[in-house]
Amino acid sequence: MLALEFPKMYEILVWKNLFDGVGFNKIAIIACLATVLSSVLFILATRKDTTEAPRGARNLAEVVVDFIENSVIAQTMGSDKESMKWTPFLLTLFLFIYLCNVPGIIPFFQMPATARMAVPMFLALLIWVVFNATGIKHQGVGGYFKSVLFPPGVPKALYILVTPIELISVFLVRPFSLAVRLFANMLAGHILLVTFALLSEALFQAKDKVLIPVGILPFFMLVFLTSFEVLVAFLQAYIFAMLAAVYISGAAHPEH
Repeated sequence: MLALEFPKMYEILVWKNLFDGVGFNKIAIIACLATVLSSVLFILATRKDTTEAPRGARNLAEVVVDFIENSVIAQTMGSDKESMKWTPFLLTLFLFIYLCNVPGIIPFFQMPATARMAVPMFLALLIWVVFNATGIKHQGVGGYFKSVLFPPGVPKALYILVTPIELISVFLVRPFSLAVRLFANMLAGHILLVTFALLSEALFQAKDKVLIPVGILPFFMLVFLTSFEVLVAFLQAYIFAMLAAVYISGAAHPEH
């Protein structure tokens, strides 16, 4: 009989604190490393380079900046000078999320920091504050809430239905959906990797030698899912940054 003991959900999702009395665990380490690595990248990129063609950290930094400007900002906010001012914020957001996602496939860490709800929720609340503050800055308090709650072009009789929907959608659903989308996708990938890793281990160590070759199947699935999680880590960071840009642009320019 195959002995497969799946760990408790608590053990998969929660790590013990590294220091007694201090709430600092691997999730906190990943978040700190994501901050440090992204900062180091651009510190190295800004060093003086005597060569004409960018290389190393500078080349990588320029690729990421171009990606954010062309594939995120230009597609959602426009390519004007005012829109490009959001490059540092959206670039930081994208890099931080991506570097928090990737550790899910790295030994020792083996879990993305974004698979803990606290990290996605904090980022979603940050976006909520930013796009609301942007809307108030560009339209004023009254103008912003009027454009959100009473969208133009809607028959006045329908405002009794539209206004509550817009209120819930913009001020409650947006941050919640942002957080849950990132959290759920990264958590699902983490649980799948754990499941196939344990299944492969159990089959390879089975007492019944007939089951050992069968372990190749979940092992190949584990390799495939690991490769797929590399793509998911990038896509989730991209989608989060893209939606943030859409919300900010919509708050600043409601006619769009």
